[in-house]
Amino acid sequence: MNQNEIEITQIDSYTLGASFCRNSFKIGGSCSFVNKNLNFINVDLRKFSLDRDNEVCTVKVSDTSHNISILSMYRATSGNFVHFLNKLEMILNLLYNSNTQLIICGDTKMKYLVENKKEKKTIDTLLASYNLTSTIYCPTRIQKNSVTTIISIFINISKFEDYIVSPLINGVVDHNAQLIMINDINLKIQNSKPRFIRNIDKYGISDFKIKL
Repeated sequence: MNQNEIEITQIDSYTLGASFCRNSFKIGGSCSFVNKNLNFINVDLRKFSLDRDNEVCTVKVSDTSHNISILSMYRATSGNFVHFLNKLEMILNLLYNSNTQLIICGDTKMKYLVENKKEKKTIDTLLASYNLTSTIYCPTRIQKNSVTTIISIFINISKFEDYIVSPLINGVVDHNAQLIMINDINLKIQNSKPRFIRNIDKYGISDFKIKL
């Protein structure tokens, strides 16, 4: 998906907050959609992004009591891990401060079901220095001959103690999405007015034709 395509993608009640689309290769990139009733800003991370190695974007969501930076990332298996790690550390240095909580999510290709994986230990050590811990330990991609966990969500579990993680089996891609509900966060919405939309299905279309 290119930048024009991602910008015209519509999700009910959400708006595109930030995105990174590949320049040279297909199938990849990252994006964040934010509820339209929340205040947010797009944190420009384009200088840290490179196709396959480190494809990232960030939104900062805030209200009177919370400041939360949500980093979305994708790393291809064929990417340079050292480059990914170096750029990630630069991003963490930029985003990390005492007034902002970090949440990192995405497809990092870290196999969290393999305990002795060197790359896993390296990234865990880096993230631990910023008080970030992985919350995904169930399989996210189940294939005929392998079961792996490649989707990651990292949070500060000393700040966010009350959270639930569950898989979203969508049948669209080769791995399951992951949903995290953090009950310690209670963001205040800016507009609570209801929105009314048409229910467009075969019954609604038939009724519309009859009324015409």
